[in-house]
Amino acid sequence: MTNPYVPLLIMAGVAAVMALGGIATSQIVGPKRYNRVKVANYECGIDPTPRAAHAGRFPVKYYLVAMTFIIFDIEVVFLYPWAVAFSELAVFGLVAMLLFIALITVPYLYEWRRGGLDWD
Repeated sequence: MTNPYVPLLIMAGVAAVMALGGIATSQIVGPKRYNRVKVANYECGIDPTPRAAHAGRFPVKYYLVAMTFIIFDIEVVFLYPWAVAFSELAVFGLVAMLLFIALITVPYLYEWRRGGLDWD
């Protein structure tokens, strides 16, 4: 009989070798010449400025939409098991899922009313 942790240790070792091998390969094969444009900051199509030119706020609407997408993507992931086990969960599952959907809908409506989804 072998130790049941041996396959787990082998898998962890292979993962570590692949991770370190990828980093080492990128250091060896990767480009060595950098220019000013290559190392410049880039924020999702918005040209960065060293200081606020108009002393205004930095636009964060892209990030709000991205976080909203992630939240609703996770919500769909939680809805799949509920849909599969709907008959076994009965009324408790229905109430729990309605509460879950309500808790996700309230922030969505708040963001919508505040104009976070408008692309002016």
